[in-house]
Amino acid sequence: MRIIADLHLHSRYSRATSRDMDVENMARWAKIKGITILGTGDFTHPVWLRELRAKLRPTDRGLYTHDGSHFMLTVEVSSIYQAGGRLRKIHNVILAPSFEVVERINAVLGRFGNLMADGRPTLTLPSDKLVEYVMEISSDCMIVPAHAWTPWFSLYGSNSGFDAIEECFGDQVKHIAAVETGLSSDPPMNWRLSELDRVMLVSNSDAHSPPKLGREANVFDCDPDYFEILRVLREKDTSRFLYTIEFFPEEGKYHFDGHRACDRRQTPKDTAAAGGRCAVCGKPTTVGVLHRVERLADREEGYVPEGAVPYRNLIPLEEIIAEANGTQPGTTGVREEYLKLCKIFGSEFSILLDVPPDELARHTSPRIADGLRRVREGRVTIAPGYDGVFGEISIFGDHEEDLRPAPVARPAQTTLF
Repeated sequence: MRIIADLHLHSRYSRATSRDMDVENMARWAKIKGITILGTGDFTHPVWLRELRAKLRPTDRGLYTHDGSHFMLTVEVSSIYQAGGRLRKIHNVILAPSFEVVERINAVLGRFGNLMADGRPTLTLPSDKLVEYVMEISSDCMIVPAHAWTPWFSLYGSNSGFDAIEECFGDQVKHIAAVETGLSSDPPMNWRLSELDRVMLVSNSDAHSPPKLGREANVFDCDPDYFEILRVLREKDTSRFLYTIEFFPEEGKYHFDGHRACDRRQTPKDTAAAGGRCAVCGKPTTVGVLHRVERLADREEGYVPEGAVPYRNLIPLEEIIAEANGTQPGTTGVREEYLKLCKIFGSEFSILLDVPPDELARHTSPRIADGLRRVREGRVTIAPGYDGVFGEISIFGDHEEDLRPAPVARPAQTTLF
């Protein structure tokens, strides 16, 4: 059974998050998208937790349901602390099997920060201690380093991270079975770091609004079962973890180096030539994910480790429709066409992953169908994101002279290896 899981997202109680990120809208959009399991996000927030308890119904497999959609209890926490002579700012995602376990986790984490202040709480708790305390509460929990390469709040971040996973988690690294690649990196970039061979690479949306759900996700061959998903990740069962769904990493907002104030994106070579500074104003540039990977990598580009999980680069259907129509995602006409097609074919992921473009063309414009074909073939161009600015992607290549070629997508695992 193919299931699609998006386990890192936020509720309306997190900063800069849509008011529509409630249980009802999340369940509705999960169906539209074709997502089998959604993370709840933010289970440390007392008000959100009360809503979850009131609206979700337990299954006998460690998950919960609302209106036919499955939910996993999850939260992203921000740990800010001193280590190795530097201020560290690390985000980690916690997965939990029950409300009872969540209540015990919250009782501990509440000693290190104000859980009411934000859906993603800020804690004075080092990452290794976070893992230690959570795993003492229940061995059925999992901690996943979030968006591992982004500059400001991540495991390998250029501004506050570490150079090795063990530096961050110490002897608790034994409990780290998965690492989230984030929107600005993809599996091939992470394969260049040999220390990540021991973990599974996972991808999630980190969505702050319902339409962004599933922009990255994980595809398993199993029943909707919390404990089976944990087993697959911990045992690196690649027969059950089919592939991840990825942004084109250039589209992520920290892929290149750059300086937003000067509207300046830079390659790692550009930054090195400028002495680590913005080539326009001379101020320090934000070192992006590609640069950081190049610095830490102990393998050449193109290396594929044995047992690597395949991946598929996709662009959300609304973006395909919008560019085909010469307009913007979320506009009335785009949303109406999007919902119409999802109704005809069952879900967005059915269209993105399965529907032949010729079949899609029977129900929409030939240009939209051609857009889907181009995305599947990786025939897109992207001006890479930098310093908090998302990359500018073009499917049809009709504009932006400085767009850079994106890497070729790998549309099926049989063509990856």
